[in-house]
Amino acid sequence: MPNLKDIKRRIKSVENTQKITRAMKMVAAAKVKKAEAMLKASKPYSLELLSIMKRLMSTNLYIEGTDKKFNKAIDNYPELLKERELKTVGILVVTSDKGLAGAYNANVVRKTMARVKELELSGIAVKLFIVGNKGYQALKRTVGDKIANFYTKLPAVPTPGASAVITEDMAESFVNREIDKIEIITTYFKSSLSYEVQVWQLLPMMFSAEKEEKTGVEPEMLFEPDMESVLQKVVPLYISNRVFYAIIQSVTSEQAARMQAMSSATNNARDMIKLLTIDYNKARQASITQELLEVVNGAEALKG
Repeated sequence: MPNLKDIKRRIKSVENTQKITRAMKMVAAAKVKKAEAMLKASKPYSLELLSIMKRLMSTNLYIEGTDKKFNKAIDNYPELLKERELKTVGILVVTSDKGLAGAYNANVVRKTMARVKELELSGIAVKLFIVGNKGYQALKRTVGDKIANFYTKLPAVPTPGASAVITEDMAESFVNREIDKIEIITTYFKSSLSYEVQVWQLLPMMFSAEKEEKTGVEPEMLFEPDMESVLQKVVPLYISNRVFYAIIQSVTSEQAARMQAMSSATNNARDMIKLLTIDYNKARQASITQELLEVVNGAEALKG
């Protein structure tokens, strides 16, 4: 027969856990609202930059080298816009520093491993740039030799400054020809109940399919003061924003996944408490019945 004290102790333990998961669910819900508000605020700007780059690239820009020296690799727009033979792909993997978010990090890691395998089967090398401690720890065990850099303990609220550091590192590798293509694996936020792991291509920019081929009219664009000045501003801005936007998408999805995970944990704790309470009542009833039988048997023995 189960010990009543042990069952009561387990019920108390599960109740304490339930309080924690309920509190974490409420915190995650509040963070989801803040992250979603930031995502909605940044989305129009990001989409407009994407539209501008599509229009720029559809004009068949003639990019020439330049003798200018740039302090930052990301400012070297002629090199960033060039296509070259694909030998190595740099992948920015966006995960979280914290766990307790269900299968959120596992899904990103699984997608990364599948992409690495796909590229290697095609004879293409891979270098990983990993955001988040969870992704780094998981991928270090399997593809540690492919990790070029990792970034942990980023601000809880994404900032352009933190994203700029990551962007500059990847742009430097691209300009130095250490990598020939940059992809981003992140989670695209759909709703509080749904997100999707996606692969975005960052560099080289592939917008040629967007040309106005149906009408046969090539778009014309005037650059003021000149094409070089425009590209030197727009290209770094676009690349930095795409990385920043990917991180915002990831953070929002992470908080939504954590809210769902904590909600499920709270419900599971409630169900477990119900089952343990039933076991406790059964054990208590059995104990009372046993004591009554002992009293009756003792009384019968005295009569005899």
